[in-house]
Amino acid sequence: MHIGNLNIENPLFLAPMAGVSDWAYRTVCAGLGAGVTVTEMVSSRALVYRDQKSAKLLRKTEGGVCGAQIFGNDPQIMAEGARLALEISGCDFLDINMGCPMPKIAGSGDGCGLMRTPELAGQIVAAVVKAVDVPVTVKCRLGWDKGSINVLDFTKRMEDCGASMVTVHGRTRAMLYTGVADWDTIAKVRQQLTIPVIANGDITDGQAALRCQRRTGADGLMIGRSAFGDPWIFQEVRAALSGEEYPGRPCLKDRISVAVHQFQLSEQDHGEHIACLEARKHFAWYLRGVPHSSYYKREITSLTTMEDIYRVARDVVRDLG
Repeated sequence: MHIGNLNIENPLFLAPMAGVSDWAYRTVCAGLGAGVTVTEMVSSRALVYRDQKSAKLLRKTEGGVCGAQIFGNDPQIMAEGARLALEISGCDFLDINMGCPMPKIAGSGDGCGLMRTPELAGQIVAAVVKAVDVPVTVKCRLGWDKGSINVLDFTKRMEDCGASMVTVHGRTRAMLYTGVADWDTIAKVRQQLTIPVIANGDITDGQAALRCQRRTGADGLMIGRSAFGDPWIFQEVRAALSGEEYPGRPCLKDRISVAVHQFQLSEQDHGEHIACLEARKHFAWYLRGVPHSSYYKREITSLTTMEDIYRVARDVVRDLG
């Protein structure tokens, strides 16, 4: 598939997730089969105000195709924020968040709040397209709630205003991350648009990915929470879509080795203190489903140094491997 003039050989996307998909995690996922990654969402206003913390979130993934995602609700500030995001990151495309359901974001008219103001959303896309020379994409949901599902009209407007691709999470803002993703509505979006459509929601394993692709006809698939602590899901999904047999996850020792590598990358990017805070949640995710791991999950909650990480990793492999 193509996003504008950008060739995508492997249309498996790691979802942009605030507080999760930092440079270290994206780099690991890209190395294990995610063809496209997207930065955590960054405020366009913060970029215009030259906030260094926000700018730091835009580090481009090492490997694969990478997009920079911004949010906001002012067309001119979004245009300037987009230009700055690309200048800072060197990313391959610019993604506009119109799907975040969190009250702090959506309630302020940003994220999924823009689905309540489709004319403004279109103005934002048109302004950003005019401001940058890379493809501009949009991530949205079905609508605000079940009484206002407007994704068909909304995505058509996005295409008409110059978007090169849309990603649709098959839930409303009100659903947050509960209930069942509506793949049939994503299929209707795919049928009406000429630009690529990426399906997001409930892609939990290879077989789910196969069902989603067949049901929606989507040009690509985006995986979010199912990749927490499991970057190998992209290999499983690629095998399923190719009709190949998947050999299964690596042994615990090798999985822990990947986790430690991620935390080392995080230390390079953020420093030891933040890396350890990030490791507290990511390390616990890597241990999901591992029998008798509850003791080590408690240990993980108090990681403060890289040596703590190395110690727990050694103990996990020794006792549970």
